[in-house]
Order: sequence, then C-alpha cells, then structure tokens
Amino acid sequence: MTSTIILALCISAQILPVLSHRNDHAATHLMPHRHQTFMSDDFIDVTTDSEFFGLTTFANLPYVNCFRPDDSEAGKYDIAILGAPFDTSVTGRPGARFGPAGIRRGSQRIAPGDAWNIYTGENTFMSWAKIVDCGDVRMTFLDNRIALKQLEKAHEIISGQPSSTPAKGHIPRIVVLGGDHTTTLAALRSTYGRFGAVSVIHFDSHLDTWDPKVLGGDLSTYAGVNHGTFLHIAHEEGLILNSSIHAAVRAPVMREKDDLSNDHRCGFSIITARDIDLMGSRGVIDALKKRVGNNKVYISLDIDSLDPAFAPATGTSEPGGWSTREMLTVIDGLKGLQVVGADVVEVAPIYDNPGETTVLAAAEIVQSLLTLMVQMPIDS
Repeated sequence: MTSTIILALCISAQILPVLSHRNDHAATHLMPHRHQTFMSDDFIDVTTDSEFFGLTTFANLPYVNCFRPDDSEAGKYDIAILGAPFDTSVTGRPGARFGPAGIRRGSQRIAPGDAWNIYTGENTFMSWAKIVDCGDVRMTFLDNRIALKQLEKAHEIISGQPSSTPAKGHIPRIVVLGGDHTTTLAALRSTYGRFGAVSVIHFDSHLDTWDPKVLGGDLSTYAGVNHGTFLHIAHEEGLILNSSIHAAVRAPVMREKDDLSNDHRCGFSIITARDIDLMGSRGVIDALKKRVGNNKVYISLDIDSLDPAFAPATGTSEPGGWSTREMLTVIDGLKGLQVVGADVVEVAPIYDNPGETTVLAAAEIVQSLLTLMVQMPIDS
C-alpha cells in the first residue's frame, strides 16, 4: 500500500510541470501581449442597433423634459408621447399603471430611420413633424382626484408650448400611453381648452358611458369617477360632441335598455365587434368617418377592443374582439380626419404572454395614431 502511494506521488511530480508548461505556452498564444492593443477605440461602435440599450423611449424617439412651462423647451416638438401610469379607477384587474413602460418596451424594435411603411411607403418619423417622448406624468396612487389633475396639468403644459413647425400647426398634439381609461377624461379636459369640444372615436369592448349613479356613484361621488363612467362625465361637462362613436363594442350592459338610451343621450352611436364581419373593414371606416364628419377628433383606444387572443394583457377582457390586423386596417383608413389627440389605454403588461403580443400591438397602434396626426396638420 505504501509503495503504491509513493509511486503515484512520483508520477505526479513528473507530469504536473509538463502540464503547467503546456498551459503557460497556450496562454501566451491566447492572451495578447501586455503592450499589444486588442482592437483600436475607433473600431468600437456603440450606436448601431442601440435601440435595445440606454433610456427606453417610445420607438427610440428623443426624450424631452416637457413639464416645465417656460421657454427652455419651446419649439422642441410637434407631437408628444406622454405616459399616464394610473390604474386606481378600475373595476377589474389592476396593472395598467405599468402600461406606459410596457408599450415603450413593445416599441423598441421600431427605429425611426428604418420605419418605412410597407403599405404606404411613408415614414411617420421622417416627416415634417418633430415627435418626442416626454416620459411619464407623476400621478399619485393615493387620491384619484389629484392624479387626474396632475395629468390634466401636464397635458396643458405640453400642448401650451410653441410647436416646432408652426406652419403645420401652432399647438403640439399628444398621444397618451395609459394607464386605465379614466385618464382619457383628464386628456379631454385639456384638449377642450385648446381645440374646443371634439368628436370621440372610442375603440373599446365596453360603452364607458355608464351613469355614475349606476357604476360607483352609489358608494360616493369619488367612486363614481372611474374607467366605466368617464365618457358620461365628459358629455356632462360639454367636452365632447353628439357625433361620437364606439367601435368593437361587445360587452354586456348592466341594464336592459337604460344603458343604451343613456349612451345615445351622451352623443354616441355604436359599431359592434361583429359588425366588421358584415360590413368589412371598409364599411367600418366609412361609418366612422361619416359619423365624425369634419369635426376635430379625439381617438381613444382601449386595448381590450382587440380579442384576448391578440391582447390578453388588460383588466377586463371580452372574447370576440377584433384582430390586430383588423384594428390597424381600420385606424389607417381614417386618414384625413382632424385628429387633435389620442390615447392607447388599459395595457396591463403583467397579464401578457411570453411573446408580449399585447404591448407589441399597442405600440403598433400608437404608431398608426401618430401617422394620422402627421398626415393631417391642424391648427386651433
């Protein structure tokens, strides 16, 4: 036993120096000399394909601090992206406060210089309009009244700055990334101050014109302001015209007749989700255009207008909605409308699938809304 151990030690003593020499020899070939430059600084490129790095803005657009009402940011933009991280007025699943970040993440694949539309040959980001991302509004989650005031004030400040291209319109326009749908109320209040009452094109599976007495108001006035009553309130405040319209509606109503009659009183007509099967995309487009006419238009899109198969990440999903392709076809068909403001809301990324189909769809829809604004310059 002792002789075996001694023999093994002797063999190890002979082999280890050889292995060490071989490793040292290999290292001299693998590692550069201490004075050798591995590659020059000029070779290093940190700009190409950098859309997945650095600060995440929508479609890798420039970030501008838009919240200071002074001349420091004057003339910096024509159209602004604005995040509204708010979800404390929902009646279903929360999570839309993370919607702005999710939509921006879904837009990372969009590079402004490479965004030439295969259908139109146009590039919204290379047009006359200077488009920027203003980041998110600071919105408290402790008091909904204050939160909505914060969004309204931010919206007013951004739209109150001189535009970058006055010849195409003196008032910057805004696309809001929500956030639950109550945020549209704050945006409409601000929009009214710049453009007056507007026709609303409302893509949603729900009506959202419920009387607060029916939804929340029986608890308190505070509770009556929510993502199912905001359009009723907007009508009562005179913010919207009686030429507004819903599209992709399919959710049940709470009362047999009164909800629909109240919706009509609030100035809305309805295109249901299944109407697209009968009318086709062209029929839907024509109906929307006919309804709003030459009025100034605000487009509000709840992501639950899409079928859950395409956009599961939302708080109140309803089966039987439109596909992403159908929605994009309809929105793109609205070219020529005077779109003064828009939003995409109710995106709750926590419920998305591994492929993130919801935030991808939301980002593409935002791009289409920006395109409508670029295609139709508007002044006050």
